[in-house]
Order: sequence, then C-alpha cells, then structure tokens
Amino acid sequence: MNHSTSIPSAPIRLLFELERADNPRLYDDLIRFKKGTKRVNRLRTLALEGLLAQHWPPGFATRVVEPTTAAPPPDIGDASITNQIFGPPIAE
Repeated sequence: MNHSTSIPSAPIRLLFELERADNPRLYDDLIRFKKGTKRVNRLRTLALEGLLAQHWPPGFATRVVEPTTAAPPPDIGDASITNQIFGPPIAE
C-alpha cells in the first residue's frame, strides 16, 4: 500500500502554544528565534528528528563503537588475489 495514495496531501495547519512549564528544554530552544519562519522551521526539524528517532533500532543512538585494530599490511609479493579479479565470473 502506497502512503502517498492512501492519505490526502492537503496542508496541515497547526496553532502551537507552548509554555515554559510544559517543556523547558523545547521552550528554551524555540524562544531563541523570533516569531516567524525560523522558529517554525526549527520546530519542523525537531519534529522530524523525533519521528526518525522513534524508528531507529533500540540502542542505536547509545551504541559505543569499539576502536578497530589496524589490519596487517598485505603481502606485496602475493598476486593471487589480484589475479582472481580477471578470472571467470562466479556462477550464481
């Protein structure tokens, strides 16, 4: 099912009212901008990031990447790997 055909593409208009007591971090972030386009665009960005964060695999944002050890240098004298590139294709 295609989402673009199942949902009408009419614009959505919102009247957004937020008091600092409701969400201090969001309020402080949005109040940095004057009323208008910049504040609206910031709210859109935060909403999109929140939506994307809901669909990330659990633990994705907190996963610590372990440093990898350096691979040993290749043996310069062995050309068997390079020669296989020009060999016959692998059958599926």
